[in-house]
Amino acid sequence: MSEELENVPDGEEEEELIELVDDDGNVIKFKLLDVTEYKGEKYVLLLAAEPNEEIAEDEVVIFRLDEKEEVLNPVEDDNLLQEVFDFYQNETESEDEESDGEIN
Repeated sequence: MSEELENVPDGEEEEELIELVDDDGNVIKFKLLDVTEYKGEKYVLLLAAEPNEEIAEDEVVIFRLDEKEEVLNPVEDDNLLQEVFDFYQNETESEDEESDGEIN
């Protein structure tokens, strides 16, 4: 199962939303949390934009980005999902620490 990009944000919107169409044709709206690169692959981290029975409001959903096909592919390896999420958290914490150190 892959998700086709319905609407890729242009970065000018106040809240970046992405609409994905699942295999059944259902449109699911997500907030773009971030795009990160891990071990040479790009991953898109998303949060549900609307209440959803399948995805909790604070649950991060991670897809592998195929830029050539403009498709988000689900990551089925739970260990890889955890590695990507941990990597993202570490990168975010490092950026926060650098920003805090610059404010004097």
